Amino acid sequence: MTARGWFLFSLMGVVWGIPYLLIKVAVDAPLSPSVVVFTRCALGAALLLPFALRQGGLIRTVRAHWAPMLAFACIEIIGPWFTLTDAERHLSSSTAGLLIAGVPIVGVALARFFGDTERLGVRRLTGLALGLAGVGVLTVPHLTGGDARSMAEVLLTVVGYATAPLIAARHLKDVPTLQLTAPCLLLAALVYAPAAAVTRPSELPSTEVLAALAALGVICTAVAFVAFLELIKEAGPTRATVITYVNPAVAVAAGAVFLDEPFTTGITVAFTLILAGSVLATAGRADRADSPGGMPTPPHGPGRSEPRGVRVRLRRGGPDPRPERGEVHAG
Repeated sequence: MTARGWFLFSLMGVVWGIPYLLIKVAVDAPLSPSVVVFTRCALGAALLLPFALRQGGLIRTVRAHWAPMLAFACIEIIGPWFTLTDAERHLSSSTAGLLIAGVPIVGVALARFFGDTERLGVRRLTGLALGLAGVGVLTVPHLTGGDARSMAEVLLTVVGYATAPLIAARHLKDVPTLQLTAPCLLLAALVYAPAAAVTRPSELPSTEVLAALAALGVICTAVAFVAFLELIKEAGPTRATVITYVNPAVAVAAGAVFLDEPFTTGITVAFTLILAGSVLATAGRADRADSPGGMPTPPHGPGRSEPRGVRVRLRRGGPDPRPERGEVHAG
């Protein structure tokens, strides 16, 4: 991989690892989850919509695919971004980031439920078991009081992130990335606008909080999407999806460094189990990822790109159309 490729890889590892930190800064301000989600979606839509319109055919695309696009927006953005943000009012950003790292594991299980007949084998079953054990290490200490609800919200987020790509792969695989991502972000912003208006802060938030909101919308949503496409072109889809395993480490490190969140033994054990489980559970796709028929799944970046000869799925800060086993989500 070239120096430019390594730069883009490092950039994406950070960009899709820091949303949890930024969300925590915002909700501790305190801003309501509705305000945070609205601001993030509105900024992302404002930046991406002009490019989607420039491509031409956006209205025609929405008319032709409005039902699956609506389902995708609800399951990928409107629901998960709220539940994740609300959960971080009570959970550390490190815990949220580690739990979201279990998305590839849930994705494997859901793919089987939706008809994937590929044999899992001992290695993938072991990965599923390890990943679930890691989630258990994180959740068991929080099964009382308000933390239990927050854990449930994050787990709902995980299910949403793992389910939405299945919808996109079946019904939206021919929709260009920008024409999927921009309308979904715009719809989410419109949905949360009334609640955001009602719960808006009476005073202007601090510079630190405003910067966190701006970074969520601009860097972790819009810019991340463009950078990931460049990484795909530079390094290929297989190498690009390795950031799936970098983001949780960034989330934990950012929480410890900037928010003084404790780096406990439980977090260390959970991180090891979830990381190992994700690697094992999603193994076996890499050899087919660069073939004409197979594509790995990157994060919560938005949607599918269409560089020549390549189909790209993005996942986190935004939608992710093509479901594969190694998924990356940016909170």
